[in-house]
Amino acid sequence: MSRSVKSLIIIFLILIVDQVLKIWIKTNFAIGDEIVVFKNWFILHFVENNGMAFGFEFAGEYGKIFLSVFRILAVVVIGWYLFKLAKQKEIPFGFIVSISLIFAGAIGNIIDSLFYGMIFNDSYGQIATLFPEGGGYETFLHGRVVDMFYFPLIEGRYPEWIPKVGGNPFIFFRPVFNVADSAITVGIFSILLFYRKHFNKVEEKEKEVVETENSTEV
Repeated sequence: MSRSVKSLIIIFLILIVDQVLKIWIKTNFAIGDEIVVFKNWFILHFVENNGMAFGFEFAGEYGKIFLSVFRILAVVVIGWYLFKLAKQKEIPFGFIVSISLIFAGAIGNIIDSLFYGMIFNDSYGQIATLFPEGGGYETFLHGRVVDMFYFPLIEGRYPEWIPKVGGNPFIFFRPVFNVADSAITVGIFSILLFYRKHFNKVEEKEKEVVETENSTEV
């Protein structure tokens, strides 16, 4: 089995798990509904966001369109880069896996942004329906990303001596995320921890090839 095929298998598996879980959450939960999986440390908590990974927002309608278009362009670039890497036998397969994780995660969230607004109705105060008769809650590019993993591992209050937030409650880990976010995060941290030097070598090699081609043309 070629490395390209293995990479595609990884991508499709992540996309299937990501989308199956999101559709299940969307068609069984209303916004804010939750199930405690393990004590109060692991909770399936349904939220939607208009913006980036881990629930961070990107303001305004035009901001949403910009983010969706940016995601599409980023996926095209990452896909091209991944296809190029898979052909180079000297590249460690672990590095290709890391890029595949990032690529799959980006596509997973793009699917929500592009299509969920058209194929689902709203989840506020109700459980959404897939392909509702009255149409979806938004138009193309305006879908909201479905998040569900919530790990409030530590709850407490900030010490009184801390300016502005002293005495206020805090929760670690507060962001709610999904499988796609997890894939992106694992892929990025894997590169930073294990393949950062190799990533720099790939860039240097590409520069050498370009310089060689330019000198040949001259």
